[in-house]
Amino acid sequence: MKWEYDTDDDIAALATPYVRSAIAVIRTAGAHCIEKAARCFSRPKALTAAAGGTFLYGKITDPQTGEPVDEVVVSVSRAPHSYTGGDCVEISCHGSLPGIDAVLAALRAAGFRDAGPGEFTMRAFIAGKLDLTQAEAVAALIDSKTKTGHLSSLYALGGHISEELDEIRLMLIRASAAVEVQLDYAEDDLDDKVEIPVDDLRDALRRLRRLVDSYRMSRMMREGVRIALAGRTNSGKSSLFNRLLKENRSIVSDVHGTTRDYLEENVSVDGIPAVLYDTAGLRLTGDAVESEGIERTRKVLDACDLVLYVLNAADGETDEDRQRMAQLTVPYLKIWNKTDLKPAPAGIGCAVSALTGEGVPQLIAAVAERLRQSAGGSDGAQTAAVSERQRQLLERAAAAVEAALADNGGSVLDGIAIELKEALDAVGELTGETASPDILDAVFSRFCVGK
Repeated sequence: MKWEYDTDDDIAALATPYVRSAIAVIRTAGAHCIEKAARCFSRPKALTAAAGGTFLYGKITDPQTGEPVDEVVVSVSRAPHSYTGGDCVEISCHGSLPGIDAVLAALRAAGFRDAGPGEFTMRAFIAGKLDLTQAEAVAALIDSKTKTGHLSSLYALGGHISEELDEIRLMLIRASAAVEVQLDYAEDDLDDKVEIPVDDLRDALRRLRRLVDSYRMSRMMREGVRIALAGRTNSGKSSLFNRLLKENRSIVSDVHGTTRDYLEENVSVDGIPAVLYDTAGLRLTGDAVESEGIERTRKVLDACDLVLYVLNAADGETDEDRQRMAQLTVPYLKIWNKTDLKPAPAGIGCAVSALTGEGVPQLIAAVAERLRQSAGGSDGAQTAAVSERQRQLLERAAAAVEAALADNGGSVLDGIAIELKEALDAVGELTGETASPDILDAVFSRFCVGK
């Protein structure tokens, strides 16, 4: 999408995936979208007269030949009570690919142009239905990989970041006004000295830092983490891998060195999206193929966010295990497996039996807790999703407020005024109030077409 697109155009796009399905939804919007949709609808008068919130059954027809294209249900939304803030028509048709193509062709013939990525949400932003943080939350919501990530994005879409930024902005405006009064008038002209609301600035800084801190959790929920099972051969890594996946994905054998290469699968760890790796057992070997697998394992371990080092409870912890754990370059948890054969030492790591499943729920909870602690300790669902763009602006605003607080008490107020303006500009870019067309285009171009 290009920001220069005429927002008065009538646009149309498929809002559901372009795949064979029971139903497909095609969305239209624009000042004349109802009138133009009526040109290719079998009940044009009923459509043009329909009130907002009305559903109509009929047929989409070729506006040039009048030939029927598909049986559909049309829903009408009228300004300002719609997603975009303007008039909208949504067409629910059958989900055959030729049928979808034919409906879109009929709409183009009726005067619609194809919508660009994110153009519907962009119009909602222009109409004031959403600010820029909420618009970004829409894209994050669509890309959510787990229920927790979905709730986090929904939390931001509900305006929780927006509300926080509104309060921060008011604090900054009060402080800026106090500084400007003293700059505009000589001290002798003021009846009383105007105090800079330092408490407001400290509160604003605290809130900004809290939002910055939530970025790590947001990134984890958005991008996921990488977790590897590592350990000596025959410690039960593959069995535990299968148990965590709830399927027999990895080959299990009593023969040492069965796993020659790593396997990976996507899993959800208590709502946290993760890629789980089953790696080759670590040991000295003369087998060239197994040696290559062990080398690949080392590379995987170095790139992971967390390693689950699996120990055989029946064998205990060996000098080789201690050496391997000391060589790890990333955080790890010690996992005692095969506790159905021998109990694990008390209070050291997590005890599980991949064979029976005992201890696996506790292991999952421990892994999730470790990951959440590394990302700031939040549960994720009650943390509004913060994007990389937002993090940079939040840090910029926080740095400016911190500098203003450091300057307070000095003889020169101009520096404080400049820092507060910098903070307000950053907050304005966050919400979109002062965002440039290039920034807006960068944000909305990442959306899927039809949203």
